[in-house]
Amino acid sequence: MSIPYRGSTSACTYSVTAGTYNKMRLLQSDRMAELFCAVLLRYRDAGKLALHAFVVMPNHIHLLLTVPEGQTLERTMQFIKGGFSHEAGKQFGIRGPIWQKSFVDRRVRDATECKRFREYIHLNPVRAALVPTADEFAYSSANWQFRLDEVPQRLKPEFEMEAIMHR
Repeated sequence: MSIPYRGSTSACTYSVTAGTYNKMRLLQSDRMAELFCAVLLRYRDAGKLALHAFVVMPNHIHLLLTVPEGQTLERTMQFIKGGFSHEAGKQFGIRGPIWQKSFVDRRVRDATECKRFREYIHLNPVRAALVPTADEFAYSSANWQFRLDEVPQRLKPEFEMEAIMHR
């Protein structure tokens, strides 16, 4: 079965969710979550994606990212999921599948959606009763140890754009 044509996905922003194989809690240990964060940030630093928000849950991940010009969302996710699987196999001897075959994505169309997706991502560990507040969860961009990329200008709230225009 082929992947449906989405049109151009270059320079588009998406909210993406990817689950672990059979919903196993493969990402619940500190070392697996830390490895995922390291791989994700390595690809961000290499320019393979712009990262706006993320959370690493025990059996899934949520990302808010922008696909670079000339690249597809599928290729971006292949870097992330495949890179993590490769590193987990190398470092921890994990054999067999780590991820479900696909992922769920929603294209972010405006500043309101961007804010809503970011809040959803950051509050995921709170809703799962893993922590009382979002900034206490170590493997999330709500925790200030992670540097994030700015969202594209078209996704910035209107009041920010007005303030910039009137400077």
